[in-house]
Amino acid sequence: MPLRATHQHMDMTRRPRRLRTDGVRPLVRETELSASDLIAPVFVDATTDERVPIETMPGHERVPVDQAVARVEEVLETGVEAIMVFGIPESKDERGSRAWASDGVVQEAVRHITAETDAYVITDVCLCEYTSHGHCGLLEEGAQDDPVLTVRNDETLDLLGNIAVSHARAGADMVAPSGMIDGMVGAIREALDADGHSEVPIMSYAAKFESAFYGPFRDAADGAPAFGDRRHYQMDPANAREARREVELDVEQGADVLMVKPALPYLDVVAQVREDWDHPVAAYNVSGEYAMLHAAADKGWLQLGDVAYESLLSIKRAGADLVLTYFAEDIADRL
Repeated sequence: MPLRATHQHMDMTRRPRRLRTDGVRPLVRETELSASDLIAPVFVDATTDERVPIETMPGHERVPVDQAVARVEEVLETGVEAIMVFGIPESKDERGSRAWASDGVVQEAVRHITAETDAYVITDVCLCEYTSHGHCGLLEEGAQDDPVLTVRNDETLDLLGNIAVSHARAGADMVAPSGMIDGMVGAIREALDADGHSEVPIMSYAAKFESAFYGPFRDAADGAPAFGDRRHYQMDPANAREARREVELDVEQGADVLMVKPALPYLDVVAQVREDWDHPVAAYNVSGEYAMLHAAADKGWLQLGDVAYESLLSIKRAGADLVLTYFAEDIADRL
């Protein structure tokens, strides 16, 4: 009798499980992940003549300039069509002057890559990998003794414009400023247009948080601060409303693509950006997110391919159109 009563109170016409069988499941899938959604980071190192494994990022290497094309061809073979080039220069100084040198590591690599492959080439526009102090711009006087005085914002803008122009002249298809310097998008847009590169889009790191998940990347790109930290120009992880203000400023200045970094701890921000703007939204699945899954898989605690795929799927589901990820090649192969 109790069983019959239970059935009487249940609407048996509503059975979500009907759409979970193998045949129909793919047909009703709401979110798709494809190789064309992914951007693969490529590290080019002017200080080496051979590939150097990145210990904290299994499966990734720094490659010398003369192997940049070969490295990009490996990416293209997996079906991934877009790359982001990061450079490790042969020398550094307080101004990061090798960042905009015509014969700099990124510029040389991009010339070869664009001449010899069909990759869509995006370049990182920042100074941290090129400055002797490891910060993302020119420093205030006495910054080393008083880390509250960090980057001189407005004086840094001209340098970012110089970097973007040098990348565009080398053949970059898109530039991606990552320093969280106020006004960087507008300054770069103005510099590109003045140099005849109005067709080059800007993918701004519009909401970049001062995150503990960046550790392995700083080993990979040799860009850790020599002193202090970046909390005075990167965002407080506690602030989602501020992220909206940051994104709005970049939209006003002409950003073509809006990036949130990191991805997984900030999916709420990705979703908010997707809801509020009709620009393409990118998310950076950062080195720490990559490394922790590898570490757990090495322990036998997780199945790497499955959790990597699920992680990237969650970023797409939150609203990202593009995902910059160190898993790009492995996931593209799986797809």
